[in-house]
This record gives sequence, structure tokens and C-alpha cells, in this order.
Amino acid sequence: MNLESVALLRLQVVAEADPAALPRVLERFLNLNVLPRRVSAEFGIRNTFHIQVDIAGLSEERLSLIVAKIAQTPCVLSAHWSRS
Repeated sequence: MNLESVALLRLQVVAEADPAALPRVLERFLNLNVLPRRVSAEFGIRNTFHIQVDIAGLSEERLSLIVAKIAQTPCVLSAHWSRS
């Protein structure tokens, strides 16, 4: 598979400032044996935690299912993905 032809998809999550937020987001990819291209996380305003995960080689449909599961996590305030 040519890496240049693989779409890079970006997951963005806003969560409560909970120490478990990052591992809960990443465990969804671990369960599928998918290694993110990049992960970043930082504290935001109003006691929120912003997580960004870049993924390649995963279909949009599959990522949509993952995002739906992540959005059900109690500490997650919002989750969505976009093409990068």
C-alpha cells in the first residue's frame, strides 16, 4: 500500500480533565491493533482536555464507529473526525 495514497484522518476529542480520558480514547485503537500516526493532548480552558489522534489506513466507516463508541465514554464531551 502506497502511504501517499492513504487518507490521513484526524480524530478530535474534548473530554473532562480526567486522567483516564487519554487511555480510554487510545484503547479503541489498541483493541483493533491500529497504531496512530500521531497523538497529541493538552489541557484547554474550563477544565477540559483536548485529544487529537491522526490515523492512516483506516476506513472512514470504521473510524465513524470508533468515534461513536468514544462519544459514549462518560468523561467525553464531544468527539468527531475529519480528513486531514
